[in-house]
Amino acid sequence: MENPEDYRESTFRDRPTTFSKEGKRLWLFPKMPKGKLYNIRRVIAWALLAFFYLAPFLKFRGEPLVFLNFLERKFVLFGSTFYPQDFYLLVLAVIALVVFIVLFTVIYGRIFCGWVCPQTVFLEFLYRPIEYLIDGDSSEQQKLANQEMDATKMLKRILKHGIYLIISFFTILTFMAYVIGTGEVGQMLKGWPLEGFGILMGVWAFTGAHYFVFAWFREQVCTMVCPYGRLQGVMLDVNTILVAYDYKRGEPRGRGEKGDCINCRKCVAVCPTGIDIRNGTQLECINCTACIDACNSVMSVINKPTGLIRFASEKSISEGKKVKFNARVIAYSAVLFSLLVLITYLFTVRGSFETHIIRAQGTMFQEYGPDSYSNLYNLELVNKTNSDVKVALKLLFPEGEILVMGDSLKAGKGEVAQRNLLIVLKKSDVKSSNNHLEIGVYEAGKLINTISSTFVGPNSLDK
Repeated sequence: MENPEDYRESTFRDRPTTFSKEGKRLWLFPKMPKGKLYNIRRVIAWALLAFFYLAPFLKFRGEPLVFLNFLERKFVLFGSTFYPQDFYLLVLAVIALVVFIVLFTVIYGRIFCGWVCPQTVFLEFLYRPIEYLIDGDSSEQQKLANQEMDATKMLKRILKHGIYLIISFFTILTFMAYVIGTGEVGQMLKGWPLEGFGILMGVWAFTGAHYFVFAWFREQVCTMVCPYGRLQGVMLDVNTILVAYDYKRGEPRGRGEKGDCINCRKCVAVCPTGIDIRNGTQLECINCTACIDACNSVMSVINKPTGLIRFASEKSISEGKKVKFNARVIAYSAVLFSLLVLITYLFTVRGSFETHIIRAQGTMFQEYGPDSYSNLYNLELVNKTNSDVKVALKLLFPEGEILVMGDSLKAGKGEVAQRNLLIVLKKSDVKSSNNHLEIGVYEAGKLINTISSTFVGPNSLDK
């Protein structure tokens, strides 16, 4: 039978490392990484996982830390509530995030994939550790996979995949808590399985999809499905800093040779996508740095300098020069900085209320008593706070009266209150057919907003 390692070595440029010549799946059994960089990644991953599972349940200012209710078009981020009126802020934030990821790819390659991508975080720091705990490390996993099914293997398979399903189930429930709220999820669980059978089936369907990705599909998400992985080739250049093998120092390989690489293949053994980093930059590399830790441990044992595999650029290795920022990186940086400044400014000046007063279309001025004119207006009050508010309107310029039709100006949290109102001015203050108005919006006697509008008067006065 063909050795999978020899096959990958000879065909790494032709096809993904997880496929045989016949197109069958070559299952990977990566060795558990150890080292300084892996420990840093683990701390970051645990922090991200803790945030993901706790954010819907932690309250700040009476709201979850993160709440993304697309049905009611309500979004909460760290205590700040956003409604459709703030949609432009979310669009700008998404644009800034995309530019940020592109910029980091140009400079640092796929470090996002290896360090903070949800696929990597879930697989390498939640599902894979369970596999190591139950099935053992790489060699034990291979031995277990190749042996005939017996009671021990059956027990381990049931235990491992049972835990996988439980994690997937609670992960999907957490996703639902982000969208519909923890209270709704709790109410939904109370009636299961006798009530809400359709919803239960939907949850189990998503649970099955999540389980499939992390129990079976695994690294193929990064190499076959993820569009970001496919696009990296367009964004990388010779100045991009990525996980690279110093071939000038390492070649020729082998013990007793002049190069520092002793061909121990530990860098390959720990790779979660099964590549040999010594073959150069490859599509499958996610910059997880597992090979750096593995190589550094070997270099320390044989009394050689660490860094044979390290963060470097192709140019820095081939020419011995430091990485320079090219025009593309500078341009991306300028765009990103401008977006961050703009978004910070918009978030800073974003008020807790929005009040819009627009003169009713198709209406003209009316006489209001013997010495006054009136105009009809439409009022919209958007309450972005997490509590009910009551406001009052006052005409700041010129002197006049504001008459609100219907109930007082109240708006519940997140609500949009709409009213009609009349603005009445003395005839002596109406100087032309188009008069400037300044209207103050007060809450608890405090001025919270100032609105400008116009007041229409008779054309005969426009002289």
